Amino acid sequence: MGKEQLQVLNALDIAKTQWYHFTAIVIAGMGFFTDSYDLFCISLVTKLLGRIYYTEGHDKPGSLPSNVSAAINGVAFCGTLAGQLFFGWLGDKMGRKKRVYGMTLMLMVISSIASGLSFGKDPKAVVTTLCFFRFWLGFGIGGDYPLSATIMSEYANKKTRGAFIAAVFAMQGFGILTGGMVAIVASAAFNALYPAPSFHINPLLSTVPQADYVWRIILMFGALPALITYYWRMKMPETARYTALVAKNAKQAATDMSKVLQVEIEVEPEEVEQLDTRRERGNEFGLFTKQFLLRHGLHLVGTTITWFLLDIAYYSQNLFQKDIFSAIGWIPEAKTMNAIQEVYNIARAQTLIALCSTVPGYWFTVAFIDKMGRFTIQLMGFFFMTVFMFALAIPYHHWTMNGNQIGFVVIYSLTFFFANFGPNATTFVVPAEIFPARLRSTCHGISAAGGKAGAMVGAFGFLYAQNSIGLRNTLVVLGVINFLGLLFTFLVPESKGKSLEEISGEVEQDNTATVESMIETGFEVITVA
Repeated sequence: MGKEQLQVLNALDIAKTQWYHFTAIVIAGMGFFTDSYDLFCISLVTKLLGRIYYTEGHDKPGSLPSNVSAAINGVAFCGTLAGQLFFGWLGDKMGRKKRVYGMTLMLMVISSIASGLSFGKDPKAVVTTLCFFRFWLGFGIGGDYPLSATIMSEYANKKTRGAFIAAVFAMQGFGILTGGMVAIVASAAFNALYPAPSFHINPLLSTVPQADYVWRIILMFGALPALITYYWRMKMPETARYTALVAKNAKQAATDMSKVLQVEIEVEPEEVEQLDTRRERGNEFGLFTKQFLLRHGLHLVGTTITWFLLDIAYYSQNLFQKDIFSAIGWIPEAKTMNAIQEVYNIARAQTLIALCSTVPGYWFTVAFIDKMGRFTIQLMGFFFMTVFMFALAIPYHHWTMNGNQIGFVVIYSLTFFFANFGPNATTFVVPAEIFPARLRSTCHGISAAGGKAGAMVGAFGFLYAQNSIGLRNTLVVLGVINFLGLLFTFLVPESKGKSLEEISGEVEQDNTATVESMIETGFEVITVA
């Protein structure tokens, strides 16, 4: 593309932080808010599902058969993995915005509502319906990962790009927090309206028929934030980088960004062909080429494997918090509560962890990512996650003794804090920056799918590991996984303070000179409107 393409991209790179940056963060971030709400709210209601549909002859209230538990917890991740690969590819083929971005949101809205409905009343029908719709919910969520990250990275300026992408991802924390709060409100209201004895007093009456509404309300609430942002998503223009570098329509890119940046970007067509031919001399390679392998192969391995390893630890911790808290006695024994009280206590514990460690961790990343750099934050996060996981596992017996539970919860919270002020945020940010524009969405989708494969290992593996080798040894395994994540971080390059084209090698040295001279001459063709 020509000089005006560089002017458009440069205008974005050196633009001051403006209102449109914040609207882009909110529009893309609300998708992530919904994603995390939908993915994690299931862990709040699995015990309730166990009590309603699988209680007969059980002395352990709320425990689902292990295959049912694994399916309910893990099926959304299968959908997410498929969605990340499909929509990642589609985002590079059709554009980041067009109909694709709205499609992911509508899929999430419909599936959220449908997962709270069920065909039939017997356990098999309920679980089958729930799993079917949670798969498609996951598919929509999967599309949101590569598209939101790519859109934000392509809209952002060079100086604060890391913070903007991390801020989109940080909305996850609020999603987790809201999930807990909705569950607290719903369970407290139903418990007040329909009081019931605890399980050990009367197993049958401890689960009131109305409890069946509680889990449905919690799951269906996830449709609301997605529905609210649909209109704004459809109004977003295509990113200038896609329009200029992939669709090769620099004029359209200049027009779109003139509106967004509120500056006038003039087009000088005679320069177009000259730079276009320079770009096409070996810079149009595809994903499955030797050139991609040489330039970005190790980077893609690094971003995919670090995300894979992180998510094994992160999701197993997140989905099975309630089991860990019950094991150390931080949540009362199930038989001492009725069904709705149990939802309340689980939600309260998870909300406390989210409020004290998960949410602050995300925003620490937003504050420091453009100062410390992605590499340092990721390395530090994996290091402390490893240390704290071993600190829980090695003296595990000490933590289970009465009076020591608070110490366990504090250290456990710190592993969450350093996951979020660490690899959970950086594994999302970096793949949106280091690959060429025409492959950016696809490569982010592949990296994120690696993460969801890890989440599936976490969701399915944690259950079986806990049953076969015990909780202490499971925590040791998670510590080792975090250490491997630290080692694989060395494959990922630092992208702080560079333009996207510079990082991905799309603007060759001779082009860079043009950009620099334009900055020096005060960017003569851009005049404030």
